[in-house]
Amino acid sequence: MKTNRKFEHFVAPVEETPLLATDAVKVDDAPLSLWADAWRKLRRRPLFIISAVMIALIIVVAVFPGLFTQVAPDNGCELANSNGAPAEGHPLGFTFQGCDIYSRIIHGTQASLMVGVFSVISVLIIGVTLGALAGFFGGWVDTVIARLGDIFFALPIVLGALVLTQLPLMRENRGVWTVVLVLVVLGWPQMARITRGAVIEVRNADFVTAARSLGVSRIGSLVSHVLPNALAPIIVLATMELGVFIVAEATLSFLGIGMPGSVMSWGNDISAAQSSIRTNPAVLLYPATALSITVLSFIMLGDALRDALDPKSRQR
Repeated sequence: MKTNRKFEHFVAPVEETPLLATDAVKVDDAPLSLWADAWRKLRRRPLFIISAVMIALIIVVAVFPGLFTQVAPDNGCELANSNGAPAEGHPLGFTFQGCDIYSRIIHGTQASLMVGVFSVISVLIIGVTLGALAGFFGGWVDTVIARLGDIFFALPIVLGALVLTQLPLMRENRGVWTVVLVLVVLGWPQMARITRGAVIEVRNADFVTAARSLGVSRIGSLVSHVLPNALAPIIVLATMELGVFIVAEATLSFLGIGMPGSVMSWGNDISAAQSSIRTNPAVLLYPATALSITVLSFIMLGDALRDALDPKSRQR
C-alpha cells in the first residue's frame, strides 16, 4: 500500500565526524595483483619460510649428492659390516648388506624427487588441458572428459598400479619413467577436476566477456584470460600432489612393483629393511624419516600457498 509518510534522514556534519588516519585512502599506491598480494602474505608466514628452506635443501641434496657424502652408496658394501653401528665416516651405520645408510639416503633423494617432480609436471599438462577444455566449453566435451576421468578416478592407485605394472612392456622396462607413467595415468583426474571447477568460476567473469566482445577468440580468451585467473587452486593442488606422488613411489617400491632393486630410492631401502626391523630398526627408521620430512615439507608449502591464494579457505 502506497503511503505519503516522509522519513527524515540525519547526516552528521563533517566537523563532528572527522576522518581518522586509518580511514585515509592511499590514492598513490597502485593496487596489488593476486600474486603480489600472495607473495606479501607468504614472506611473512613462518610456515612458508620453513617449508621453502626445507624444500630448497632437499633439491640441493638431490642435485648435488656429492656435497653431502663422498661414500659410494653401493660400492664398498661388506657383509662384515652387516647391521653395523655408526662409525667414523658412516654416521648412521650400515644396512643388512653392509652398505652405508647415510650415503644411500642422500643418493636415494634423487630418484624419489624425480618421480614426484616429473609426475606433477605431466599431470599438470594433461589434467589442466582436459579440465580447462571441459570447464570452458561444457556440453559434450565436458561430459566425455568427466566420464573418462571418473573411470580413472574410481580406480585405487595401488590396485591400478598393480595392474599396469604387470603389462609386458611395463614389466620389462621397470624404472623411474615407468613409475612416472603409472602415476600420471592414475593421477590426472584429480587435477582435471580442480581445473574444471576453477575455469567454470572464471569463464563468465566481466573481463572475459569484455575480451570476447573485443574479438578475442574462445581459445584465446581461455588461454589469455581464464587460465591465468584460475591458477591459484591448481598450484596449491600441484604442490600437495608432489608429496603424494613421492609417497606413492615409495609405496609401490615397498610392494616390489615400483623401482627395480638396482635403482636407489627410499622405498627400496624401506622394503629391504623389513628383514632387520626387529634386530636393527634404525635401518628402517632413517629412510622413513627422510621420506616423511620431504612429504611434510611439500604439504606445509601447499597449506601456506592455499592460505595466501585463497584467504576464504581459512574461514571455512
